[in-house]
Amino acid sequence: MLSLSLPGRVFLCTLPTDMRKSFDSLTGLVEQQLGQDPLAGDLFVFRSKRGDRLKLLYWDSDGLAIWYKRLEEGTFVFPTPDEQRASVGAHGLLIRPAELAMLLDGIDLNGIKRRKRYQRPKPNTSATP
Repeated sequence: MLSLSLPGRVFLCTLPTDMRKSFDSLTGLVEQQLGQDPLAGDLFVFRSKRGDRLKLLYWDSDGLAIWYKRLEEGTFVFPTPDEQRASVGAHGLLIRPAELAMLLDGIDLNGIKRRKRYQRPKPNTSATP
């Protein structure tokens, strides 16, 4: 049995992706569309145009790995940006690992209501010392 340990950050590429792309092409999308480092240990999720296929790209301590899933029926629905999910780069979205598990299980994240939780305030970078 293959187990995938989920990292702290999961990025969705909101543009439909050609599922023929492999390691080099997907790392290029991570850099160009998401503005992220593909070797940072984060997980990057790409969806096909029809929505029935996903590819996950991640750095596995000594090399890149791809996980690929094709649905026989149904589609994967990516969430839309909101106050709970931050936009990243030109065409990206940051989600929680638990949300990825729900997405893979067929749950539409746009219909999920999340209870308010404490979030550490972001540091004020505009103040000068």
